[in-house]
Formats: sequence, C-alpha cells, structure tokens
Amino acid sequence: MTTTMDAANGGDWFETAFAGAPLMAILRGMGVERSARLSQTAWDLGIDSVEVPLQTQEDERALREVVTLAAARGKSVGAGTIITPEQVALAADAGAAYLVSPGLDPVVVRAAQDAGIPILPGVATPSEVQLAVSLGLTWLKAFPATWLGTGWFSHIRGPFPQVRFVATGGLNAANVEEFLDAGVRVAAVGSALEDAAQLERLAEVLRTRAAAR
Repeated sequence: MTTTMDAANGGDWFETAFAGAPLMAILRGMGVERSARLSQTAWDLGIDSVEVPLQTQEDERALREVVTLAAARGKSVGAGTIITPEQVALAADAGAAYLVSPGLDPVVVRAAQDAGIPILPGVATPSEVQLAVSLGLTWLKAFPATWLGTGWFSHIRGPFPQVRFVATGGLNAANVEEFLDAGVRVAAVGSALEDAAQLERLAEVLRTRAAAR
C-alpha cells in the first residue's frame, strides 16, 4: 500500500506507474474528443500513462473526460504544465493521479506534496536536479530532452545515480530508443500517436523493451 509519504515524494508511485511501459503520452491542447481518442490509442498500444496539460478550460474538460475513460481501464492520468499551487488543486479536483511541471518551483512541489499527489517537475541543470533531490524527489522530468541531448543523461547520472528521468520535448518514434538507451526510464511522445507509421514503430519499441526485461 502507498503511504502518505510515498505519495508525497512520488518515488514509489512513479516506479509502479511506469513499470509497465517505458513510454508515456502527452496530449497537449488537443480538445476533448481528440484527447479521448488518442488516450485510447495510447492505452491500446500498451502505453499506460497519459498526461493532459492543463492550460485552458478546454484542457480541464479534456482532462476530466480522459480521467473518466482511464478509470474504466484501470489507468492513471496526469495533469501537465502545472505552474501554480492553484493548478494543483484544480488538477486534483479533476481526478489527476499525478502532476507534471515544465520547471522546478519549490512552492508548487510543496503544494503537490501537501496534497499527497506525486509530481514530476522539469529540470535541465545539475543545480535544478540537486534542488529537486533536496525536496525529496527521485523522479524528474528532463525538459526539453532533445535540446539537452542524450549525453546529458549519462553525465547527470554520475552525481545523481538515484534519480530517474522522464524525457519530454521533441521525442517521437525516430528517437525514443536513443534516449531509452541513454538511461532514460520513460520517454514521452505526443503527435506521434496520430501517425500510423510511428505507431507501428512505437509498438515495436514496446515489444522489444518488454522482451528485454
């Protein structure tokens, strides 16, 4: 059973949530119907976790719809682009199981921890990773991943071997394996879910990684 402290720090929760697949889906600004359709596509593909960035009222409606669909399939849905404590409360009310931020704001992290919701704040420097660790976090979002490059992960793993990274920003079927091979635990994709050719390649990535466990 997940304790309050586990939920606050997020480590154990994310370890379990991302155990099934090394990919997650980000449905940014796609509206209610498109978000619902692509979340189903992701789950059918074998991607367990779906994130709906929360920036507009339409996004909130999309999040609530995807949360409802996820409940019927036993899946978890995250709320992304969380940059204020007020959004933490809004995402929690909408049923989000976890939160994702583009950057690292200790105030937002504390608000999420106080609410007992796991959070993945974005980091791009050693200083940000160190600050996140001091806040009790072991799972972080590396953003923007393609700007950081795969080499960033091998360098950052030296001083922070306990940290697990979800890579987001510019990833698709053509490059996710490069990042997974670099030590990223989870790679996030978005519009690739609407490309039949990329879907086939992503499915192969999932099959290959599952067989290698």
